[in-house]
Amino acid sequence: MSRTALRICPLCEATCGLTLTIEGTRVTGARGDREDVFSKGFICPKGASFGAVDADPDRLRTPLVREDGELREATWEEAFDRIAAGLRPLVERHGPDSVGVVLGNPNVHTVAGGLYPPLLVGALGTRSLFTASTVDQMPKHVSSGLLFGDANAIPVPDLDHTGHLLLIGANPLESNGSLCTAPDFPGKLKALRARGGTLTVVDPRRTRTARLADRHIAIRPGTDALLLAAMATVLFEEKLADLGDLAPHVEGLGELQDALADFTPEAVAEACDVDADLIRTLARELAAAPTAAVYARIGSCTVPHGTLGSWLVDVLNTLTGNLDRPGGALFPQAATDRTPRPAGPGRGFALGRWHSRVRRLPEAKGELPLSALAEEIDTATGEGEPVRALVVIAANPVLSAPDGDRLDKALESLDFMVSVDPYLNETSRHADVVLPPPPPAQSPHHDFAFNTLAVRNQVRYSRPAVPLEPGRMAETEIHARLVLAASGMHGAAPEAVDTMVIDQTLGKAVQEAHSPVHGRDPRALAALLTGDTGPERRLDMMLRLGPYGDGFGARPDGLTLARLLDSPHGIDLGPLRPRLPQPLKTRSGKIELLPGPIAGDLPRLRAALRERPAGLVLVGRRHLRSNNSWMHNVPALTGGSNRCTLHLHPEDAARLGVLDGQPVRVKGAGGEVTARAEVTDAVRPGVVSLPHGWGHDRPGTRLNHAATDPGVNVNQLLDGSLLDPLSGNAVLNGIPVELAAAL
Repeated sequence: MSRTALRICPLCEATCGLTLTIEGTRVTGARGDREDVFSKGFICPKGASFGAVDADPDRLRTPLVREDGELREATWEEAFDRIAAGLRPLVERHGPDSVGVVLGNPNVHTVAGGLYPPLLVGALGTRSLFTASTVDQMPKHVSSGLLFGDANAIPVPDLDHTGHLLLIGANPLESNGSLCTAPDFPGKLKALRARGGTLTVVDPRRTRTARLADRHIAIRPGTDALLLAAMATVLFEEKLADLGDLAPHVEGLGELQDALADFTPEAVAEACDVDADLIRTLARELAAAPTAAVYARIGSCTVPHGTLGSWLVDVLNTLTGNLDRPGGALFPQAATDRTPRPAGPGRGFALGRWHSRVRRLPEAKGELPLSALAEEIDTATGEGEPVRALVVIAANPVLSAPDGDRLDKALESLDFMVSVDPYLNETSRHADVVLPPPPPAQSPHHDFAFNTLAVRNQVRYSRPAVPLEPGRMAETEIHARLVLAASGMHGAAPEAVDTMVIDQTLGKAVQEAHSPVHGRDPRALAALLTGDTGPERRLDMMLRLGPYGDGFGARPDGLTLARLLDSPHGIDLGPLRPRLPQPLKTRSGKIELLPGPIAGDLPRLRAALRERPAGLVLVGRRHLRSNNSWMHNVPALTGGSNRCTLHLHPEDAARLGVLDGQPVRVKGAGGEVTARAEVTDAVRPGVVSLPHGWGHDRPGTRLNHAATDPGVNVNQLLDGSLLDPLSGNAVLNGIPVELAAAL
């Protein structure tokens, strides 16, 4: 007999509510949950394929350990014994930085990923942390840290209420949104236009989102920061800047005007390939709109001036008075955020607190560039020890980082490697121990990260829809045991990790004057926590201490885990609201419009006024049924238009003698790949496009469906040398390439 269960979809940042149909312990169907307080029934092809993702026969079911060069099945006890014996001695012999941690995109889609990786990094004591952020979004974290004093204080567009949206380098009709958690992003954009609003899309490709827009501007790749700087200059020149209620919270306005004076529309027009009059029109329309928001994403982050572009997005939102204003760009308030502290100056945000060993690349937000991972392993020169061991969690950097061939070889040379991954993929195939988490239906779900970026404040939690299969281990327990093995406490009960966090958190909370539990007994508070597991008790604690929480009884109508469990479709916490100055943690307590590192990088942007590509440049692309490399093994999510083809404009195809469907060699600084041409005017002349996350043709993997149509690894065209200097983010878009028809 079938039954239904509610579930939050973990397959992209939209976090839609699902209603699963379950036969026994197997998910046989998925549809949108119409009563979900956030998504209201919306579903995309990924969510509809939840059952197929969950039941993929290539998912690993037991741990693997390496013996005589081959991976074999093992017990959980044997696997963690190997990890304890492999990691801790390396830390003690070569120092903590000799063990690196790599975190991938799927990590932030799980409860375990939200709770345990910081504990693992702390247990190891390592500064060798690499994540997917530095091939994706680190420029936005850095610009937010410099502007607002908090790298996680990222304003999001108030999509439901704005009247004017300028969207740059983003394609939410394919991605479902990113750094802006919004179920039914397409519907919200259509509603914007239906209520008389304006949508402008700036993108070198005519994407599905661009086709929906009132105006599409096919900018030259990599010049977004120049365009935005020119718009800011117009606001100053024409006295259109109006901070409104923001004025008391802003410093550096005059200095900003002087710093941007060279970036007039006429100065940037040729570099951007956008008419100067159109740039002035964009600025005037933004200033004239009663409510407006500027939003930019991965296309504007993965370029040489990614941090400057991300900074200028919020500069424009500030100069037009739209930052922290309904209908503009506001700071979400997640239910598990820390207790809001009183407004006032903070510690600020610092870059480069340490550096990578080989190229001396600066740390950002506690991370080193993923582009540096291979050299940190395979290069003996440099200060300190090379990375000798890795713990890789839900990451596939052989495909997601530049120059996968070099990294592939470097991973083979490690003394020890652990992967937490459901698949034997291009990266985990190198591991000495593979720890497979259970499929999503057997795991709980709460969006710790994405609720901090949501376009409406809400809170939802899903318990596992089906019980763990025999022989499986909960993902939270896998992480807890990994922390214990790394810290020298192998063999202790995994519950000890959660108990330690609860004791430490409550111990600090009772000492904070602004906390609702100030002065109370932390042991008595811990005894009040509910939940069936350690992670649930931690969630209960975070909810109770958070901005909507009950304060352990101080606010009887506040949030608790029990209340959340009684609301299976979630709890609506209302629209985004103005929050300044509370989110600001700069040393001044204000929005610092021209931080020192930004000012120091502007000469590099001025030099870009004179730069022109000599030939073709490459950009990436995303497909609605794909999320990087980790869904290519599901037949329902591949095929059709979700193919690894090279898009090129008809003019370029004719000039190069390339026919539609013909194999084409693409050469970059890091290597060469051969892909099938798809001639289309969806890309502007001079631009070609390959999707990210393909290249499933390496031996030793167990991705049977992905291997039938492997595609090519676009990141092999990169050698890892091109980075945004402030954030360490890889430059993936606007890179020069050479094309030739394959014979």
